[in-house]
Amino acid sequence: MWRAHTHTHTHTNFYILHIHCPLLYHRCGIHSHAHTLTLTLTRTQCISPSSLLSITILLSTPHSPKLISSHLHWYIPSYLEKDEPCVVCGDKATGYHYRCITCEGCKGFFRRTIQKNLHPSYSCKYDGCCIIDKITRNQCQLCRFRKCIAVGMAMDLVLDEAKRVAKRRLIEENRERRRKEEMVKTLQNRPEPTGSEWELIHMVTEAHRHTNAQGSHWKQKRKFLPEDIGQSPVAPTSDGDKVDLEAFSEFTKIITPAITRVVDFAKKLPMFSELPCEDQIILLKGCCMEIMSLRAAVRYDPESETLTLSGEMAVKREQLKNGGLGVVSDAIFDLGKSLAQFNLDDTEVALLQAVLLMSSDRSGLTCMEKIEKCQETYLLAFEHYINYRKHNIPHFWPKLLMKVTDLRMIGACHASRFLHMKVECPTELFPPLFLEVFEDQDV
Repeated sequence: MWRAHTHTHTHTNFYILHIHCPLLYHRCGIHSHAHTLTLTLTRTQCISPSSLLSITILLSTPHSPKLISSHLHWYIPSYLEKDEPCVVCGDKATGYHYRCITCEGCKGFFRRTIQKNLHPSYSCKYDGCCIIDKITRNQCQLCRFRKCIAVGMAMDLVLDEAKRVAKRRLIEENRERRRKEEMVKTLQNRPEPTGSEWELIHMVTEAHRHTNAQGSHWKQKRKFLPEDIGQSPVAPTSDGDKVDLEAFSEFTKIITPAITRVVDFAKKLPMFSELPCEDQIILLKGCCMEIMSLRAAVRYDPESETLTLSGEMAVKREQLKNGGLGVVSDAIFDLGKSLAQFNLDDTEVALLQAVLLMSSDRSGLTCMEKIEKCQETYLLAFEHYINYRKHNIPHFWPKLLMKVTDLRMIGACHASRFLHMKVECPTELFPPLFLEVFEDQDV
């Protein structure tokens, strides 16, 4: 049962009411020893038609502020004074909205009213005489809207749907423009090669060009392996794949010069020639398949779906697979497709090869620290060259470094594949240099 006790305020239009209602506590989930909710009159809210007395009610309880008060924290611009009120309802303002300092509530009410053309349907029960504040603002839409207009809120600043879409598009365009400007600024601030790094880059690039068969003319000089070769596997291997001996024979004709070119490339690098002979051999045996795979992958042709081996023989995936490489061929073809989007130049391919060559984690090395420093030198020059090239692909450098991991995996898979082939295929089919390089590799 409600029991109200009324105490008259000094102003005849204001009242303070104390209402005893335990049931209200129970329904709100409030558990407290206090059984009084205080409703305090703070400002005029509406006109009572019977008494014409202004009554304002503010619900509060000291034991449950989280249930009663709002916890919305709006961003307040620096140009507003502390606790500056909304000119419409007196609530805390959040900024200039439609040419007036208002709160979020009145801003949203005014915007919705104009956008949906609601004001013609508004009406007032008390002849448009309601006084609007933060307590009464939701009780009379007409008086609230009239006050919005009276204080100077501009209807013409409220955008219709077409203008809102255009504004959002403009905001997105500006955001994208700023993002690109920041990207350009970031790229411009990245270090480019020093004088000594340019010398190193030039030497590595020349080493690659002098040992890369056919150079940039490989498409004009390549010859396609006849389609009937590589389609009739006859020698099964223990890992389930089969070897087409005719295709394997064709591949062995180009493998020896391909290996020789990798060795010549390494010998042209000054850092490599300074290493002990034993370490040179270990590095070459470790990277040879990786570098040959890279050179084939960058010559992937999406139109014919072929790789060009050693700059002269264009082969399809199944031909390379049946010709001895098995699942390794899939990895090389996939790498070729992936590298196509990078549009690598000769220098980038050359530096990738140098990084693969100078891998200090090869088993049996004696000068690991020296080799690691050499690789770091190549990597730093490589990164600075990438900055100089200014590729448009986001995160180009880390994505390119991931290809080193892919190539290392190809090398490891080929070492395992080689063991199976050596068991299943006649030894006389393997060229001596091929056996010398790929025998005794760690798998």
